[in-house]
Amino acid sequence: MSCRVVVLLSGRGSNFQAIAEAQLPIEIVAVISNRPQATGLEYARTHGLTAIALDHTAHPDREAFDTLLADEIERHQPDLVVLAGYMRILSPVFIARFEGRLLNIHPSLLPMFPGLKTHERALEEGVKIHGCTVHFVTADLDHGPIVIQAAVPVRADDTPGSLAARVLVQEHRIYPQAVRWFAEGRLAIFRGRVNLKDDSTSQSVFSTGM
Repeated sequence: MSCRVVVLLSGRGSNFQAIAEAQLPIEIVAVISNRPQATGLEYARTHGLTAIALDHTAHPDREAFDTLLADEIERHQPDLVVLAGYMRILSPVFIARFEGRLLNIHPSLLPMFPGLKTHERALEEGVKIHGCTVHFVTADLDHGPIVIQAAVPVRADDTPGSLAARVLVQEHRIYPQAVRWFAEGRLAIFRGRVNLKDDSTSQSVFSTGM
């Protein structure tokens, strides 16, 4: 029986597309966006997936919208909820409702550079290694248990755009892997850390020489 997945996105959803095209043991049962014009919804429709727009601006506050969103997600009975460029901070009540089955990808090597403008901040700080992280979502923003990370070297001539482009390549590589591990029942959280079952090293970091 395949893992039932609901995807949340706010824009083009390139990570959603990478997951959808990765031939994983999952069924994407719904793609939901808080922005009706999100191009990720159009991709979902053209590939025969259920695409749902819930405009957050039509609701009085975050809690009201998150309750509606959570109810819609539950209607599809997902095993996993994947955030793929979902650009809203989720309320603690929402997160608690899906605890342990809510994944996000962040464009930095957490715990470094949580929040926005990660590539600009990495260049400003002069770090030599940058990258991306897939993690379980908790109420502590961008600090949930880490599933997998990928690293890229920072080049002397990098701009935020060039660095973001190389990181995105790795995002498209590790997010499908994390979803596969979840679908296969190989992820276990113990004392705030993720262990990979059936892996003697429990090593979940991919590095690249790009």
